[in-house]
Amino acid sequence: MVHSCIQLNDLPDEILVIIFKELNNIILLYSLMGINKRLDKILHDSIFTSNLTLLNYSSYDSIYSLSNPMLDRFCLQILPKINNKIKSFNLESSSMKRILLSANYPNLFELGIFNIEKEAALCLVTHQNSLIHMFKNQISSLIIGTKNRLGVSHDVNTLIFTNIFSVFNNLKYFNFDPSSICYQAISFNNSSPPIFSSTTLLELHVKVDAIDDCLYLLDGRFNQLRSFHVHILMPFTYSMLQLNTEKLPNLKNFSLSSCSPKIFFYDEIVIPLLHRMLNLEQLNLYFYCSRQKTFVDGNDLRTNILNHLPRLKSFAFNIRSSIDSVNQIDLPSNDYIQHTFREFKYKKILSCVDYFPDSNSGECYICSYPFTMTCYERITNNFSGQVFQSVCEVSLFDERSFEHEFFLRIAQSFPFMKKLCVINDKPQNDKQCRKWKDNNNNLLIIEYPYLIHLDLDQAHHDYVEQFLLDSKMCLPINVELHVMYESLKKVTRNFKRNATRINCSKINYIYTDRISRYPKHLKDYFRSAYLPTL
Repeated sequence: MVHSCIQLNDLPDEILVIIFKELNNIILLYSLMGINKRLDKILHDSIFTSNLTLLNYSSYDSIYSLSNPMLDRFCLQILPKINNKIKSFNLESSSMKRILLSANYPNLFELGIFNIEKEAALCLVTHQNSLIHMFKNQISSLIIGTKNRLGVSHDVNTLIFTNIFSVFNNLKYFNFDPSSICYQAISFNNSSPPIFSSTTLLELHVKVDAIDDCLYLLDGRFNQLRSFHVHILMPFTYSMLQLNTEKLPNLKNFSLSSCSPKIFFYDEIVIPLLHRMLNLEQLNLYFYCSRQKTFVDGNDLRTNILNHLPRLKSFAFNIRSSIDSVNQIDLPSNDYIQHTFREFKYKKILSCVDYFPDSNSGECYICSYPFTMTCYERITNNFSGQVFQSVCEVSLFDERSFEHEFFLRIAQSFPFMKKLCVINDKPQNDKQCRKWKDNNNNLLIIEYPYLIHLDLDQAHHDYVEQFLLDSKMCLPINVELHVMYESLKKVTRNFKRNATRINCSKINYIYTDRISRYPKHLKDYFRSAYLPTL
């Protein structure tokens, strides 16, 4: 460290600042604060001290505390020296109390609390003597991320959410559940919903059980709300609603998404809701919806949405619509869908039309490009093949077989994919992959370098073989595999096949079905195997 600092001291301040800006400010403060007065003066700049994220992220997107040595150094030596500079904290719950009591933070206005137990979060916002009340008048931006634990009802989430507004008097920004892997949804489905409101809140991010809860939050209780981002879990409404027609003139930014397999309220609720937002400037819609006769296409978006939002400047969407009980000849072509966007002034539009004879249904997928979502679902063989840099989670579905070339396209289109789910019960037609060999008759081997989770539970055993054969696929180390035991046993030839041994040695196998007996050598065939106990 001393030798490194001698080299740093040879550089002018301007160069040091440029270098330091490229480094993680937490590591920078931990490593260099207190070495000498010159470095301390540079490190006291607000560039390095105003926003502190004192937590760690794992490769599986989970959050955990800093190590004890780092916490000791920050709490005893660093935070007391820069406390007046700190404006924003992102903290892991187990170290939150120690950090917040290490010094006074008169300029702190932004607080993020992550990985906190729901009961602990509820205590924070209900007990008058809790730690959080020290900052109730100065915090204007708040993020709460709780742990997703079974057995805790949505009522607890709702109590945490509603009590926030009685604690923080000047809250302008609130994000309740920022995680994409943990859903802490709120619900007002009871005879006497809680009374709460805020005249200061400008931006809200929240997950709710049903569209009814979204409408409840837009009934005027947040009368200054400018930006609303809502994610809906359930496909249906609680009951037949008396729709509110009161306008929302202050709302400028609205984002609605749903992880439900299919929503059934697009025409009846979503469109009338958008008509209330007469001054909307930014709109994001991400969902899969069911319709009676026609797909959601460019004509539909123009007639039902764009013509009613004259001030709209930005419109991003990712919409999949389906129609049941149709014949393939009745479906519009993809060229027709593209034609409906001919006068669309927004981004490039991607589209895909599929017919599924087994279920006698049709689907139309439309999205604006560049794509900003992190998840891309139900990709079929008709996938057009653009590059999606932001996507880390992908699911594949079709009633036609997926061949080697298709998985190669997926690798090229999703270079940073971490999670992949394959749903297809049709066997492959070209297992020899004759078309995809180089001049030496070697097969083009597919790589997914960032893959950490592979779900083949609902896939034909041909796709298990596709991923495990080292002549077709090169898996990264530490992939978590979910697959039915019998398929895995068949493909690996009772866990003795050499052609699948290399990839299996990199895999953490997760049992998804329960069997009474398994071979003793199974565990040695994988990097690790998590076996259930009966």
